[in-house]
Amino acid sequence: MAEARPTVFIVDDDPAVRESMGMLMASAGLESRGYPSARHFLAAYEPGEPGCLILDVRMPGMSGTELQHELERRGETLPIIFLTAYADVPTAVGAVRAGAVDFLQKPVDGARLLRRIRDALRMDSRSRALRTESESARERLARLTPRETEVLRLVVAGHTNKAIARILGISRRTVETHRARIMRKSDAGSLPDLIRIVGAADLR
Repeated sequence: MAEARPTVFIVDDDPAVRESMGMLMASAGLESRGYPSARHFLAAYEPGEPGCLILDVRMPGMSGTELQHELERRGETLPIIFLTAYADVPTAVGAVRAGAVDFLQKPVDGARLLRRIRDALRMDSRSRALRTESESARERLARLTPRETEVLRLVVAGHTNKAIARILGISRRTVETHRARIMRKSDAGSLPDLIRIVGAADLR
């Protein structure tokens, strides 16, 4: 099934801002959806939707930075660009340290904002691709038996079959059998490919 088209989510309590931002996104060929509050956004957002978030800081109810922390708590990695008319250094520094792509002051130059949005969308796309690769790698390595996993760790650490046999107290022929099964179960075509899979799975 085709992945959903990335959306620029605009969360701002000012309807004029939401309208102007929506028009800017449309002029650039970008999908967008606007919300008057953080709560409205959370109620409508489907977990894992691709895109980025244009977020006001000061809003009634949940603030922009509180929404940022709530998304982090939920495990969402949607890139965030803050827009505010009340920029202050501590808030900006805190937002960026928490992972925001940028912290821009209103009124913002449209061309500059679109550049940062496209940067954010590329970041989101790369992040999703890496997560997909990581999940696939973990699924493949989960097929291994405990003994095969032991052999795998020693293989990627650079040990020879002879050394692995000595460390595990098994025959060299048994090590070779385990290695063949590891390659088959992990769908690895070569040792470098196997090492890449282990790296993607973050096997520890």
